[in-house]
Amino acid sequence: MDCTRHSYGPDPSQYAELYLPARRRYAAVVVLIHGGYWRAAYGAELARPLAADLAGRGWICWNVEYRRAGNGGGWPETFDDVASGIDHLAIIAQRLGFAADHVVGLGHSAGGQLAVWAAGRGRLPAGTLGLRMPGVAPRVQFDAVLSQSGVLDLARAHELGLSGGAVENLLGRHRGRAAAGPAQGLGGEDTGPEGAGPDGSDPYRLADPLRNLPLPVPVYAFHAEQDADVPRELSERYVVAAQAAGGEAELIIVPGDHFDLIDPASTAFARIRQALELLG
Repeated sequence: MDCTRHSYGPDPSQYAELYLPARRRYAAVVVLIHGGYWRAAYGAELARPLAADLAGRGWICWNVEYRRAGNGGGWPETFDDVASGIDHLAIIAQRLGFAADHVVGLGHSAGGQLAVWAAGRGRLPAGTLGLRMPGVAPRVQFDAVLSQSGVLDLARAHELGLSGGAVENLLGRHRGRAAAGPAQGLGGEDTGPEGAGPDGSDPYRLADPLRNLPLPVPVYAFHAEQDADVPRELSERYVVAAQAAGGEAELIIVPGDHFDLIDPASTAFARIRQALELLG
């Protein structure tokens, strides 16, 4: 297995790590996005054991780092970094000569939110806060997303004040109470009481996976049975809303706690590997 770092921007946090297996066994490239409630105290090191484990079993892995709240991140920088970091995979794949036309997102906790958000970023209004240039589609599209106890309902997470107000720490102060459901989605009219217009200027609307439905790809929402960090209801509410909107989503409860999902030796992560095997 070989691991190399590739910068996609000038900031020290704008890089991704490429894990190349000694022998590639699967067509899918796995894009890993770490969690840590979007705070600078937590970085790409959280996903490295998973990337090494998967690469050792034959997957190409791309572990994306990004600016977080406290080191230049927030809205829109964190999201711009995630989008740019994912798209940079296409450049590296072309440069090194490996296929990256089948890509699966794998995100833990806050990284689950970012992975599911990234799967729908092609629906963002053109030119939204630098996230998309007019007429430019994402260079790398996910074919599926595996969320590991993801924060998939930002409105509810904000309402609960999870992790000391992590959502507000990421997105800034909310101008009004977030809507509880998916409402109109990213491309339509204003979907909440905060007064955002149809240009999609409100981050609480644009960043929330629950309000960007349906996605064009399946979402497998794994959630740890004894998770004390991200309530199960965030995955449950997302799956119910996604299915109601006509999307493909499945809730999969696995044994263990929040961090068993990023322990390669756990039963929880064995279930995730099984899902990746089925995805190819």
